[in-house]
Amino acid sequence: MLTGELVRLRALEPSDAEALYRWNEDPEVGRWMINEYPLSLAQVTEHCAQRRHNTYGDLSLCVETLAERRAIGLVSLTGAEPESGRADLDVYLGEAEFRGGGYGTDAVRVLCRYGFDAMRLHGISLWVVAENTAAYHVYRKLGFVEEGRKRESFRRDGRWHDEILMSVLEGELVEPS
Repeated sequence: MLTGELVRLRALEPSDAEALYRWNEDPEVGRWMINEYPLSLAQVTEHCAQRRHNTYGDLSLCVETLAERRAIGLVSLTGAEPESGRADLDVYLGEAEFRGGGYGTDAVRVLCRYGFDAMRLHGISLWVVAENTAAYHVYRKLGFVEEGRKRESFRRDGRWHDEILMSVLEGELVEPS
């Protein structure tokens, strides 16, 4: 198991479908995400049941609380290739009461550590909407640095928003003090 101070990361199970469906219906969860078209619970359940196994290039894990073993979100590393030593990170916490309590920070740290140690990645990148200041703060705290910006590339609430490209390299990940 991949464990941190507050969370453990595990493979997604078909039984996670109901939580995924509920999280995707939460406007706060989807606010800064590029969402697919709305899916029914049956479609999400089918997707979970037919999901391919995790691979080097496509790793998605459920975030669980360490104490209660309660599913609270998802993290993933995608697009990894041994030749480049790089992958893209996605993360979201679906359970509102766990946002802002260090769970997201711990989940990203655990996944990045796994990417650097087990997958032998050299760099992990992500895009964050500039107005998503809470996520931006978490990434900075973990050692991610700003590499660039796509201007007005994300539309939400009738407005265009910039996206910031951030990355952390092997050896730059900030561990807990």
